[in-house]
Amino acid sequence: FGQAASAAAVLLAAGTPGKRLALPHSRVLIHQPYAGAQGQVSDIELASREIQRLKAQLEQILSHHTGQDVEKIHADTDRDYVMTAQEAKEYGFIDEVIDQRDAVDNSGPIAAVK
Repeated sequence: FGQAASAAAVLLAAGTPGKRLALPHSRVLIHQPYAGAQGQVSDIELASREIQRLKAQLEQILSHHTGQDVEKIHADTDRDYVMTAQEAKEYGFIDEVIDQRDAVDNSGPIAAVK
């Protein structure tokens, strides 16, 4: 088992095309940014604007790397969105779901990675 959750899911999506792999029992989790703010109202307003900016930027990045519409990313990240390896492939986070045999096979997709 393994997972790419939160910022790790963004890194996975932004990986080198063709080399974004996952094992069958892996999962990918995406969500909107978390934040906490305290202090004066003006400080909380500033923090709110910044997290909204980061959320929009995250949606653009994920859209670019997965091929999904920004609107879909926006809806899917409203709450935790968990995908199986196959679902992550269909979504565009990974290119292939590999099994252990592929990982140790000298002719498999991992052979070039040392």
